Amino acid sequence: MDDDDDDVPQLSAHTLAALQEFYLEQQQREGTKTSQGFNQYSVGSIEENWQLSQFWYSDETASCLANEAIVAAGKGGRIACVSAPSVYQKLKERDDKDFSVVILEYDRRFSVYGEEFIFYDYNNPLNLPENLLPHSFDIVIADPPYLSEECLQKTAETIRYLTKGKILLCTGAVMEEQAAKLLGVKICKFIPKHSRNLANEFRCYTNYASGLD
Repeated sequence: MDDDDDDVPQLSAHTLAALQEFYLEQQQREGTKTSQGFNQYSVGSIEENWQLSQFWYSDETASCLANEAIVAAGKGGRIACVSAPSVYQKLKERDDKDFSVVILEYDRRFSVYGEEFIFYDYNNPLNLPENLLPHSFDIVIADPPYLSEECLQKTAETIRYLTKGKILLCTGAVMEEQAAKLLGVKICKFIPKHSRNLANEFRCYTNYASGLD
């Protein structure tokens, strides 16, 4: 056997430096998360997974939608966030929590939020826990993960089951006609923004007189 290392591939100094920088940034990110000042509810504390079609709202949009949900739910109201984790996180940041909220989400990373997390797969829209009673939420805010009629149709089943009446839907502008047909919602003037720019125009829809117009 030849013990000579000449044939073993070596990383260039530039590549090695880039790798070290990457690992340092990763360590710093993790260090920030575990530090005392880390807020587990801040938008982006759980990073987007594009394979799950996750695109978080900008901080301003998440705040606006959270405020709208609180006003619509009323004092002591119940809010359900269906596939809308950044709104849930923004609601949990609020100090004046005269409301309750749950998050229905496919991504099990959000189970860190304990009993308020409910595993949800839009393919099985009514496969929900028994304690999630029909028409038990003052408002449902939903952001179906995919821009398809099938996804909206199935998510709409969940929304209709959960809400006492009020619906705040966030989806693409191309879904306007389908959303009106399935949920009786109308497009709002407010235009939501994401932390990363999306190719598709995104809009909000409600079935009540909201503060988003």
